[in-house]
Amino acid sequence: MALVEVKVPDIGDFAEVAVIELLVKPGDTVKPEQSLITVESDKASMEIPSSQGGVVKELKVQVGDKVSEGSVVLMLEAAGAASAPAPAPAAAASQAPAPAAAPAAAPAAASASGPVEVKVPDIGDFSEVAVIEVMVKPGDTIKVEQSLITVESDKASMEIPSSRAGVVKEVKVKVGDKVSEGSIVAIVEAAGGAPAPAAAPASSSAAPSSSAAPAPASADRHAPTAALPAHEPTAPKGTLPHASPSIRKFARELGVPLDEVQGSGPKGRITQDDVQGFVKNVMSGAAQTKAQAAKAPAAAAAAGGGIPGLLPWPQVDFTKFGPVERKDLSRIKKISGANLHRNWVLIPHVTNNDDADITELEAFRVSTNKENEKSGVKVTMLAFVIKAVVAALKKFPEFNASLDGDALVYKQYFHIGFAADTPNGLVVPVLKDADKKGILQISQEMGELAKKARDGKLGPADMTGGCMSISSLGGIGGTHFTPIINAPEVAILGLSKSYQKPVWDGKAFQPRLTLPLSLSYDHRVIDGAAAARFNAFLGQVLADFRRVLL
Repeated sequence: MALVEVKVPDIGDFAEVAVIELLVKPGDTVKPEQSLITVESDKASMEIPSSQGGVVKELKVQVGDKVSEGSVVLMLEAAGAASAPAPAPAAAASQAPAPAAAPAAAPAAASASGPVEVKVPDIGDFSEVAVIEVMVKPGDTIKVEQSLITVESDKASMEIPSSRAGVVKEVKVKVGDKVSEGSIVAIVEAAGGAPAPAAAPASSSAAPSSSAAPAPASADRHAPTAALPAHEPTAPKGTLPHASPSIRKFARELGVPLDEVQGSGPKGRITQDDVQGFVKNVMSGAAQTKAQAAKAPAAAAAAGGGIPGLLPWPQVDFTKFGPVERKDLSRIKKISGANLHRNWVLIPHVTNNDDADITELEAFRVSTNKENEKSGVKVTMLAFVIKAVVAALKKFPEFNASLDGDALVYKQYFHIGFAADTPNGLVVPVLKDADKKGILQISQEMGELAKKARDGKLGPADMTGGCMSISSLGGIGGTHFTPIINAPEVAILGLSKSYQKPVWDGKAFQPRLTLPLSLSYDHRVIDGAAAARFNAFLGQVLADFRRVLL
């Protein structure tokens, strides 16, 4: 064996780039293409691979040094090398094709396409995990990193992304199947690029780039580093994790959100062990991703709500008692259920119940609908209530606020949400700028939003920004109820079915149409007296709608 110099290959137009990480030390045995150091320019970071295998005898650089093409990285006792002094540039050229040959080879590799197998990457110590969702079908065009299936262990679920872009020709798994690392998920007609392994380790090679390189190994290593996102040291924290290009690639293959991984390397840099450890912790239930945390309330409920001392949810085999049918919760109910659980547990709810005399208002609503029969816009009592709520919010601004830590954020706009019952569950569209709109316009926009809700076409913008929500059961029945506050709002108004009630006018009992009002409020922000005043004022406005003009 003989000592050889391992040098920095062609790294494009970059010179004097800083060494930010040493990945090997004297005595380490390295393989061809194994990363030796990580360098970083002001725009990107990349790993410098070894052109040979052998034992590291001496490092020639340290963190903070500046290197360029041709800089000696380390002295290597090459495995099987001829006993000769360290190779000169000419000797290095004899070990691999000349740099000029690399550009010619790259286009050929890049043009490769055809059916490739997309497999399950390394998912830690878990095998035979169940497929619970298939997200693509034959004919779909997919991108790199696009989720294909969701798998679930007994502790957690994880999405398996695609390592290739192209058109799905065949899906090899279905819901209920068991998969492990290496299981074929789909056959993809690749959209160009040499096929790559589904679960490439950090040191895996990739398709050669068009940049010249002293050796094929170097060319292979530089293709992914050029294509991967740049590391911006000056970027705001959280926008780009501190990790090398190969680690980012590795994390993408596993579907790991790097911004949630705690780095153990120098200056908090994320290593391959950190990514693998994160995956193992998630799959074993020792850790959660942010996406899983959104589903945590439902999971916590099954395990006793996550509250010490609370008994776990009873596990019952209902089939022992008779026939059953099992149906999964709809997506809307899964999301809304988790939010409702959080809001009920975290917000100290109190509900104030009152009644509003809407006898004259109902008569006005009926006559308005008759007069505007040709317009096609039907005015509902809810439209009047929305307008009355805006008047109450202006009079009692603490109801038009949200808690932000120890501060209250008072809103200067008036967006009112209303609960809409759909075949798939409850949603809350938000009517924007209700203070600037008349009853007819409010009724028209409510109808349009309700239709979008029933058709499942509400977008995020249609359901965000609310100041206060209204839940109306008027068309169904009931007297009073306790609606759950829609965080980060601090109050919600519930409407029950109106009914006739005898009211003493000083001479006789008169039948009056009465609307039950149920106002739930966040007791951290609103006290009982303020809630009673709000509800009383709301009742006064509904009894005499001229008060809206005051």
